[in-house]
Amino acid sequence: MNKPEYKLRPDLAIIAHNITANARVLDVGCGDGALMAALRDQKNSDARGIEIDPANVSAAVTRGLSVVQGDADTDLSEYPDNSFDYAILSQTLQTTHRPDIVIDNLLRIGKYAFVSFPNFAHWRVRLSLGFGGRMPVTRLIPEKWYNTPNIHHVTIDDFRAIVRERQWIQENQWFLSGDKQTSRAGANILAEHAVFLLKKD
Repeated sequence: MNKPEYKLRPDLAIIAHNITANARVLDVGCGDGALMAALRDQKNSDARGIEIDPANVSAAVTRGLSVVQGDADTDLSEYPDNSFDYAILSQTLQTTHRPDIVIDNLLRIGKYAFVSFPNFAHWRVRLSLGFGGRMPVTRLIPEKWYNTPNIHHVTIDDFRAIVRERQWIQENQWFLSGDKQTSRAGANILAEHAVFLLKKD
């Protein structure tokens, strides 16, 4: 029997490709469960999710997924140490109140942590601020300043700096321009989106 095909967002496709078969996975901010469903059906993963939006929780549960309503800032402390092989935080980091504590929890809960986020230092963002004098609205940052869920405007270089400061181990990194992977050279200005794989020491 053929495994179902899934059209995942580019950062989620990178994450799915790099997760080993039969892994225990926690997807934090899992949305409607698209990544979890792909991992369950293509990698035989034991995938669990936590999501703040009740409509997304309902959509994920309808797919037969194990998802609970919760908040990354407050509810990750309830999970025991080393309970997952991978903990995932995709396009959620910039919406959390304490991203550093959230990542510490990911690395406590899982052996590895995937973190993906939009790069607020991308040249289009700089152009919008530098020449237009206004907060950018782009394909990956589509909300206007007054209704955006983003409360921390993180850049690739900011994230690299906190990885060094906190002495997290970086296993790998991927950068996206549009929907295609781009080189690490000049990523802080050329990449719209970043995916990092971290692990415990």
